[in-house]
Amino acid sequence: MALKPLHDRVLVKRIQGEDKTKGGLIIPDTAKEKPAEGEIIAVGQGARKDSGELIAPSVKAGDRILFGKWSGTEVTLDGQELLIMKESDILGIIT
Repeated sequence: MALKPLHDRVLVKRIQGEDKTKGGLIIPDTAKEKPAEGEIIAVGQGARKDSGELIAPSVKAGDRILFGKWSGTEVTLDGQELLIMKESDILGIIT
């Protein structure tokens, strides 16, 4: 990947949701919502305090995360749709 996020930003690839409901009904593309789950591809160096001290990020590349529905900015790199968002937009890490 040719993009390294700056400061406290992360680069995320969405993880696609299920095509069927638990009851077995197929969900058409027009009814699907964009997934709010993803995998971190790259992480910036972290935010800085007013004193200039670096605050290390809480996430790392490879983590599966949950983020808000409207979080981030969509970008396309090498034909792949990705999101760039601030670390504060991440709701949690899925273990």
